[in-house]
Amino acid sequence: MPYIKIESGKLTDEQKTLLIKRVTEVSAEIMNIPQEFFTTTITELPDKNFGIGGKTIDIIKIEYKK
Repeated sequence: MPYIKIESGKLTDEQKTLLIKRVTEVSAEIMNIPQEFFTTTITELPDKNFGIGGKTIDIIKIEYKK
């Protein structure tokens, strides 16, 4: 039974629904396994809890807006 784990920043309920649907569809097609066998979870991480290039995402967003 395939398990898909997605970690991301904050998402709307609509985005989560679409993401789970599309990722499951594509994975089922590629793996040739029925969609009903897939389990998918989304873990939302605050911007302060992950970073890129040594900076947290909240700092990157502030710098980007300048």
